Amino acid sequence: MKARIKWAENRTFIGTSGTGHSIVLGTKHGDSDATPGPSPMELVLLGTGGCSAYDVVSILEKSRQNIEDVQVEMTAERAETDPKVFVKVHLHFIVIGRGVDQKRVERAIALSVDKYCSASAMVAKSAEVTHDFEVIEAGE
Repeated sequence: MKARIKWAENRTFIGTSGTGHSIVLGTKHGDSDATPGPSPMELVLLGTGGCSAYDVVSILEKSRQNIEDVQVEMTAERAETDPKVFVKVHLHFIVIGRGVDQKRVERAIALSVDKYCSASAMVAKSAEVTHDFEVIEAGE
């Protein structure tokens, strides 16, 4: 896997993945409160949620669950001293579908977070990673 970061200006950077996709990232600079894009740590958190969501969708589809949407709301706490790594990460999964089995959702999430998701495995080296979920019947 390869990627590239190029400085654009101030604290703005352009990240390009090995597959050719680009994203603007950066942090506040000077007196402005504006950010040009997600910060690097926000991208780590998004990557963790995206990795796990991908697994959960795949596992639930393989178990023939009638899912219509999967969302992950993430919260994280960082250490107070540098390098300010994540110390706590919580993933809240919202699964929307018709007749979705809660036990299968619980198992899919556990398999992802504890076994398959490489991003959550890396984050778990510095942070306590927890998760919960809710299943919503489609149309409610």
